[in-house]
Amino acid sequence: MSKSLFQKPIEIKISTVVAVSAILSTADRIALDAALAEMTGGTADFFEDDLTVIDVAALPSGCGQIDWTGLIALLKKYRLNPVAVRNAPPELAEEIAAHGLTLEPANAKREEPEPVPKPAAAPAPVAVAAAQAQPPAPASNGTDVMIIDTPVRAGQRIYARGCDLVVTAVVNNGAEIIADGSIHVYNTLNGRALAGASGNAQARIFALNMSPELVSIAGVYRTFEDGFPTEYARAPAQIRLVGDRIDILSVNTANRA
Repeated sequence: MSKSLFQKPIEIKISTVVAVSAILSTADRIALDAALAEMTGGTADFFEDDLTVIDVAALPSGCGQIDWTGLIALLKKYRLNPVAVRNAPPELAEEIAAHGLTLEPANAKREEPEPVPKPAAAPAPVAVAAAQAQPPAPASNGTDVMIIDTPVRAGQRIYARGCDLVVTAVVNNGAEIIADGSIHVYNTLNGRALAGASGNAQARIFALNMSPELVSIAGVYRTFEDGFPTEYARAPAQIRLVGDRIDILSVNTANRA
């Protein structure tokens, strides 16, 4: 008898999915386009078709009607994949649904502050932050740390929900590691590292051999198109958030970049 006869046609399981939040402070597409162009620095695969939640909580009350078709097209231009809208008034539910987006309810009482990230160089009217899409499964099995002992390969994404992330193997270019807490890489850190993904500005990123493409703390990004600062590259270093600035420090000294 064929083995396929004993297989279920479909199974539904809880999975961990990571999205980004596009936090708008203007509905002006020209301003948004300029801000995204500055943020990505012309890197075509900066976002790699990341699932995106459009957050409109920061839009001023007099900003006028949102051009959803134009906004969706703009985000897709930068390889952001809009799937939902957060903090929109209920009367927009039908309009939002007509554009294939899900309406997430406004959270009047948030236990954690929503990060308002920006590129390290200058403020911008659009912010893109690492955020958690629901419903995630606990990643740490009741502990405060997730430990990865195998290399993180290009195209692979690891998310340590509600805990720190420890990686003892190399994180390759094109890989992405995310944690709600701090990130510790006891090897070479290439690729992207996003700590404090749920808004923890005290989180840090540590690596014995630091050479990332992009880092983020609580949604504030810094990219390294021209390479990681020479004095810290390929050496033990840490990354922290000071105000709205990403700082790079040696693990053993107070020097910073």
